Amino acid sequence: MIKKTILPILLFTLLGFMNLQAQEEQQAQEEKVDLEQAMQNPIAAMYVLPFQNNTQFGVGPYDRTQNVTNIQPVIPVGLGQKVNMIVRAIIPLINQPIAEDSSKFGLGDVALSLFFTPRKPGKLIWGVGPAIGIPTATDPVLGTGKWSAGPSVIALIQPHGWTFGFIVQNTWSFAGQSDRQNVNSFYSQVFIVKNIKKGWYVNSAPIITANWEAESGQQWLVPIGVGAGKLFRIGKLPINAQLGYYNYIVK
Repeated sequence: MIKKTILPILLFTLLGFMNLQAQEEQQAQEEKVDLEQAMQNPIAAMYVLPFQNNTQFGVGPYDRTQNVTNIQPVIPVGLGQKVNMIVRAIIPLINQPIAEDSSKFGLGDVALSLFFTPRKPGKLIWGVGPAIGIPTATDPVLGTGKWSAGPSVIALIQPHGWTFGFIVQNTWSFAGQSDRQNVNSFYSQVFIVKNIKKGWYVNSAPIITANWEAESGQQWLVPIGVGAGKLFRIGKLPINAQLGYYNYIVK
């Protein structure tokens, strides 16, 4: 009687453990996919603190190297039951060559974007709001000396391990130092991401800009390039690391 009783109990316990383990693995996989999609969504309702370093070669008449480190905090703010406001800032630390053997280092102008987006979006994820340029530069060569503002739009879809999206904005100066050039700037970024396995992905996210105040033929900066990255954890903290290379085809 003891053997007949123990065997069903052991089988039930083992099957129950296996079923629970399968459920936990499925839940972990779903959470991983959700996290991957959220990290690749610029207006996801999550706190993020990215650091981005951009090194540009062949700058200026002396072919020097410029380095810009962007601190890019993202802060979601709930506005009622239907709308989120996603606050995105770009805080640049710039090392700008100004002569053959000298450079200026300091804080550049802060770019602030406020995106109003549905809390429960459909397949099309979108947001609209103002983009604001704040003249925080610590040296005239590092910024515009102008306050600027304009509309900003973002839209993306995330089908089957892909992300396709774009950001478009244009800003005009409305205040600031009267002896500085007016600001009329276009900014856009098209981003494509393909998730692979084990947190790896490949992407392309060129930033295309235009300075409408510049002379004809010198207004556009258009790069092309590709990058790769990996989403992983240190303890419970998710980390997204990536590396990319871009080259200007219009400059």
